Amino acid sequence: MNGPSHSHREPQTPPEQAPVAVALPQPYRSTPVFDEISLPAALRSAHSLKAGTWGRICVIEGQLKLTYCDTHEQVLLSPEVSGLIQPQQLHFVEPLGPIKMRIDFFDTQPDG
Repeated sequence: MNGPSHSHREPQTPPEQAPVAVALPQPYRSTPVFDEISLPAALRSAHSLKAGTWGRICVIEGQLKLTYCDTHEQVLLSPEVSGLIQPQQLHFVEPLGPIKMRIDFFDTQPDG
């Protein structure tokens, strides 16, 4: 007595492709974490980054108002919303109550 035949085979599915890791730009430098008291006066007044340098303002706690001087656009930054600064773009920040923030510097445009 022979058992049931196992000649039926499930179709082979190709192995899943491993996700391709995209190398995101990494900051070459970051500031210390500032609060509303230690935030330098230079960042509270109009200033810009040098040519070839991008900045990302990262709010860890609280809210910070970023003003772009050329367009007078104001952006409310929070832990969910970071601020992108282009090379030589005149801007300043203003803390809105207690904050913790830092700035990451890049030599290429960062994501977001």
